[in-house]
Amino acid sequence: MSHPLRALTVDLGPTGPGTTGQGDVPDNLAALLGGAGTQCWIRRGEGQVGFGEVARFTVTGPERFIEAEAWWKHLVIEADIEDPVQHPGTGLVAFGSFAFSKTSHFLSRLIVPELVVGIRDGRAWATLATADGGRPSEAEVRGAVVRALADRTRGTEAAVRTTARADLAGGNGQAGGRAARRPVRLGPGSLGEQRWMHAVSSGVERIAAGELEKLVLARDIVVEDGAGIDRGGVLRRLSSAYWDTWVYGVDGLVGATPEMLIQVEGRTAQARVLAGTLDRRDAFGKGEDYPARVLAGSAKQRHEHDIAIQSLTVALEPFSEAMNAHDEPFILELPNVFHLASDVKAELAEVEGHVPTSLALINALHPTAAVCGTPTQVAGAIIRELESMDRGPYAGPVGWLDAAGNGEWGIALRGGVIESPTTIRLYAGCGIVEASVPETELAETWAKFRPMLEALGVER
Repeated sequence: MSHPLRALTVDLGPTGPGTTGQGDVPDNLAALLGGAGTQCWIRRGEGQVGFGEVARFTVTGPERFIEAEAWWKHLVIEADIEDPVQHPGTGLVAFGSFAFSKTSHFLSRLIVPELVVGIRDGRAWATLATADGGRPSEAEVRGAVVRALADRTRGTEAAVRTTARADLAGGNGQAGGRAARRPVRLGPGSLGEQRWMHAVSSGVERIAAGELEKLVLARDIVVEDGAGIDRGGVLRRLSSAYWDTWVYGVDGLVGATPEMLIQVEGRTAQARVLAGTLDRRDAFGKGEDYPARVLAGSAKQRHEHDIAIQSLTVALEPFSEAMNAHDEPFILELPNVFHLASDVKAELAEVEGHVPTSLALINALHPTAAVCGTPTQVAGAIIRELESMDRGPYAGPVGWLDAAGNGEWGIALRGGVIESPTTIRLYAGCGIVEASVPETELAETWAKFRPMLEALGVER
């Protein structure tokens, strides 16, 4: 016999040592990140980490967002939720990852964890959900948090000891000793470099012929680590090195995206659009104003960015009663690249008597020109023709939503999919316009691979 979910949220107080009395929640949630059973969404140390699982929904096809929303609404209506904290991300929460393409074989998913530990503005909470008909108590919530903290601490310490032994074995701590025990191989994906550059050339020709205005082409590479892919370690390193990005982990999908597709808090929606990229290595030693001159001063980069902004605002407009966007893009500085960026904010209007949910919004917004191109249908068809791969969740929405309708959905960039205990497939893409040069776009993909390669311990 199945039971409706029951969930209780408990305020754990300020983060840091000596605050909860029962298992201190660290200031940085990245310390809790572990293996495949942990879901996460973290920026600047705050966000949510989920442990275990009480419900899951999977779907494919063009109606994946609508079907997922219907499942979530039904689950929430049936659930018994006690949430005295009433912050975005408290109460019942699902983490999600959706395929980029409606034709993808990848299973889009919503996952409801058994336990969620969150931090917002320096204050921690936890939600415990049950599926056996029992109502969780505050003592049970706090006990679950203590166990989760203890498990993560033991797991992290074990990983550190294992790494230290590998470093020292046979090489007195030298890199050669580690390489002998930890074979790592970087291999091509669906298209090698030359074939991918030929695809870029073909895309430029079709843009010049007037078939479309912009095209986003991606490619993949494969990292094989004989010692195993350390999912928790990858996420912790991303969270440390890419502090201002949204670090995500949903099943095998992991990464650190700088691009927010849509964030919904009450009736307010926000997005961050990126288009236009400069490798930091190319800017080294050329002055503080060099990124602005190269990006904001480039007709090619500004054209690409303007297309991306228009794509999002046009799709968001029917759901908004007011909208604000930057008149001029700003320079977003990340450890690997500089981007042209713009933030968009909208006050949501009621549609058919209801404020749209975050899933309803991503159904309308995805895919934007920033990850597909324009016109969307033409670009999507050319992507399938030229890329020779299924993007899976790459460049699709990834994030979370709660029972109150709040949510954050980034675009799954700067990431990869763990395909086996020893293999992870990484993805990176570039916006192609008529002025694009294949060799330059190839170099940009390597700059975008860098966060994941560094987190995996791969030098290139």
